[in-house]
Amino acid sequence: MPTSYLGQLQGYLSVLDGFERKPHENPSIGLILCKNMNKSFVDYVIQDYSKPMGVATYKTSKDMSEELKEALPDIEALRRLLDREENIWDQQT
Repeated sequence: MPTSYLGQLQGYLSVLDGFERKPHENPSIGLILCKNMNKSFVDYVIQDYSKPMGVATYKTSKDMSEELKEALPDIEALRRLLDREENIWDQQT
């Protein structure tokens, strides 16, 4: 994970909180997803950042167990969910 990602994320979070966050909303939380991660390095690097951030690893579908794949919705169900959420968001703004 390049450390430049953290500075970039810090900037995005500041802009998001400064221009988009509503008074009733909590501060934004940044999340960086990495294929691999050295936890000691990440803990050391993020210690001086003031915005809440998280770093996590992920697995692609080819790396998942069949049990997990079956528990997740298929791509069409996800698209329908996202479309519905986008429509709700559009109505609120």
